[in-house]
Amino acid sequence: MSKNDIEPAGSHPIWPLAPQTGGALALPQGWAPQPSGGGILPTDLNLATLWRVVSEWRWLILGTVAVGLAGAIVITFLTTPLYRAQVMLEINPPQVEAVDQSKVSRGGGEGYFDQRAYLATQIGLLQSKNLAERVAEDLNLVSNPSFAPTGADRATRKKIAGGRIAGGFQAKVLQDSRLIQLTYVSPSPALAAQIANSYADNFINSNLQRRYESTAYARNFLEKQIAKTRAELEVSERQQVAYAQAHGIINTAGGDNAKGSDTNSIQGASLIALNQALADAQTKRIIAEEAYRSESRVGTTSEVNESTAPLRTERAQLESQYQEKLASFKPEYPDMVRMRSRIDSLDQQIRREAGQVSNGLSNSLLARFRAAAAAERELQGRVNGLKSAVLGLREWSIQYNILQRSVDTNRALYETLLERYKQIGVAGGVGANNVSIVDGADVPGVPFKPNLILNLLIGLGLGLLSGIGAALALEFLNDTVKTPDDVRDKLRLPSLGVIPKKKGAEAIAEELKDQSSALSEAYFSLRTSLQFTTDSGAPRSLLITSTRAAEGKSSTTLALAQNFARLGNRVLLVDGDLRKPAFVTGLEPDEGLSKLLTNHDALENHVLNTQFENLSLLPCGPLPPNPAELLASPRLKAILADAISKYDMVIVDGPPVLGLADAPLLAGVCRATLLVIESGKTRTKAALDAITRLNASGGNIVGAVLTKFHARSHGYGYGYGYGYEPYRYGGVGSRDREIKLLAQRES
Repeated sequence: MSKNDIEPAGSHPIWPLAPQTGGALALPQGWAPQPSGGGILPTDLNLATLWRVVSEWRWLILGTVAVGLAGAIVITFLTTPLYRAQVMLEINPPQVEAVDQSKVSRGGGEGYFDQRAYLATQIGLLQSKNLAERVAEDLNLVSNPSFAPTGADRATRKKIAGGRIAGGFQAKVLQDSRLIQLTYVSPSPALAAQIANSYADNFINSNLQRRYESTAYARNFLEKQIAKTRAELEVSERQQVAYAQAHGIINTAGGDNAKGSDTNSIQGASLIALNQALADAQTKRIIAEEAYRSESRVGTTSEVNESTAPLRTERAQLESQYQEKLASFKPEYPDMVRMRSRIDSLDQQIRREAGQVSNGLSNSLLARFRAAAAAERELQGRVNGLKSAVLGLREWSIQYNILQRSVDTNRALYETLLERYKQIGVAGGVGANNVSIVDGADVPGVPFKPNLILNLLIGLGLGLLSGIGAALALEFLNDTVKTPDDVRDKLRLPSLGVIPKKKGAEAIAEELKDQSSALSEAYFSLRTSLQFTTDSGAPRSLLITSTRAAEGKSSTTLALAQNFARLGNRVLLVDGDLRKPAFVTGLEPDEGLSKLLTNHDALENHVLNTQFENLSLLPCGPLPPNPAELLASPRLKAILADAISKYDMVIVDGPPVLGLADAPLLAGVCRATLLVIESGKTRTKAALDAITRLNASGGNIVGAVLTKFHARSHGYGYGYGYGYEPYRYGGVGSRDREIKLLAQRES
């Protein structure tokens, strides 16, 4: 036999083949050989992983949910009921203006009103300590022992009561509106309504008072300016009067239009009056003179006609009658003669009356003319005298007008300040209130806290979150290999099989007799996977080891050996654990692997037949004091080469990897190594360290098998669809139990 019959894994690694028509073992996606010293890849927290964790730790999660619900119920019944009263206020921008509307900019600039800032300011004022203390004073809560201690002074009790009231008060602006909702919470429903309403009333009162006090500075300033201006006005008026008295100036102006003219003085006014009288006198004199001269030339017809009008009327009537009768009577008729005589008499009277009127009128017109001329001469003299007086007064009026302007300026300033003072007084004192109560607070009928439904939902949510969080923490803090996905993702090894956990106490050999059990089916699947790990089928020499003890390594070894033997292969099972052998036969331990390693006996002298057809056993033999030294000798390779030449397959049951050098030594001489991992017990770091040691020794790890697997707790269904019940026959046995085989020496 050549050296090629023994192929150490490190010298000729053979990996699982790609899927073929014959059903070769499939590689996991992204799988690659794990290098020496490789680390763990982080597990993605996806829905499948979360469901597996929740399913595995369901009782913990249900327990935390129950605790959360119970806590919610207890808190609900132990919490003091709280009542909430609400008041709705409407707040509008201030409308009172103390200046001219025409001077206020529209739509922006200096007059722009920021509603958001204004409402935020009102919220701050509502939540102020001053308002809370006013409410405490208004409701006399300062004397209430529930709000303030009775032993302190009133100022201290007022602050304490205000602080406690503010603690239950809340104000907020309703979105996109000018409405503010005031809320007060108290164990007493009546007190909650009283305090909420008192907050609204005191806020309105304080708002009015604050608006009035906001003009106090302006009023004080204007009062000082008014007093100063009044004094200056009095001084200027006194100076003007004194100057006018000193120079005899009397102002007779009736309005502002006469200021600065000569008519402001008596002299000026007299001159104007005399000028007017002189003009009238001249007019009268001219009229009288014209009337006199016309009479002298022509006479006065109108006066004559007026004086003789009755006589002429009578004459005209008689003349008319005379002419009428002349048609009937002759002029010599007596009546006609009398009428003519009367007409002639009237003509004489008319001529006499006209002469008398003409002479009298001439004398009257002359006298009137002379009187008008005399009046004109007198007025002309007085006018000439006043002209010089007015010219002198004009020079004195320059200083008088200066004093007059000073008086007018001070008077205008005084009147402006006084008007402004009145406007500020009106704006600060009687301005319209911009805060109004929309809805007052009513006494609440039911408490709003505690809310049993809300508390139960919160307790349920907190319990569920706490349970899931605790499950995730326990799951990931306990970093063990639990599922086939962990084998592929964390260890980067192919998962060749999954063996369910054994529930009963029956021996593994007895359970394997039932080939329809879930345990047998699992090992059939593992055997099939091993048949596709090399290009020539199952490896001729296979080491089965684990990270630590009691992971089901020996049970897996027996099950695989028995399954390969059923296929007609001559299988040699080698008990390679020289420290704690798993396979016992009841014969004296004089033959076995430990003996072969110390001498050159033939292999067949130490091999025992078992009750299973085609399955032979090379027991451990006497326990040596130095197992690692024996396994490190070249004799081990020779024994294994001899066994491979005589048997179709050699399966070695090795010791655990960690803490011992035995398993790496065995892995170096076997063609393939199968790593057994107990689900939920083997830590990832320990498994990775074991893989690193096996790779470092030249071992060829073809994959891993997961034992003692809780399929349902990890979200997996176990079965093949043929009606087999997964857990009817239990699973892998415990490591510390010996596996008894009926063995005899080969003939």
